Amino acid sequence: MTAGATTAPGTTAERELAELQREHGRPLFALLLRLSDGDRQRAEDLVQETLVRAWQHPEALRAHDFASVRPWLLTVARRLAIDARRARQARPAEVGDAVLENAPVIADHAERSAATLDVRKAVKTLTPEHRDVLVQVYFRGASVAEAAEALGIPPGTVKSRAYYALRALRRVLPGYAPDLR
Repeated sequence: MTAGATTAPGTTAERELAELQREHGRPLFALLLRLSDGDRQRAEDLVQETLVRAWQHPEALRAHDFASVRPWLLTVARRLAIDARRARQARPAEVGDAVLENAPVIADHAERSAATLDVRKAVKTLTPEHRDVLVQVYFRGASVAEAAEALGIPPGTVKSRAYYALRALRRVLPGYAPDLR
């Protein structure tokens, strides 16, 4: 019997394979379940692959060198489990859709540089008074009171200049902050 041979239903080869499954399936599954870290699906797949190997090598099952084929089956199963583990470790871990949806989006360095240049260009279009307020409040992190003291103007003027400066920037930089309109 070879892997490519087709057999009619109920042939001797099929009966032998079914008997092999009944006699050795549970011990194979138990071993492979432990080797698969409790993953039942993987263990079932490996049992099936072990039985396919037995079907592909009937000479090993009919050898009279040993009383049972179980040691041969367990060895094949163990080697298949080791190969499967190595294959999984060689590939990157799989992630589900939920993980990807919650992953933080990291902006590209080139996009960030281009945005920085756009903002600098837009800030240069502001009047010096508006620019000075933005530099104090947003770029240096000063409070309204600190900016007022540094610029020598009242706090209310700092607030109004900051408001009108941001409004002017939104007009010059469409698409950067559509939710702030």
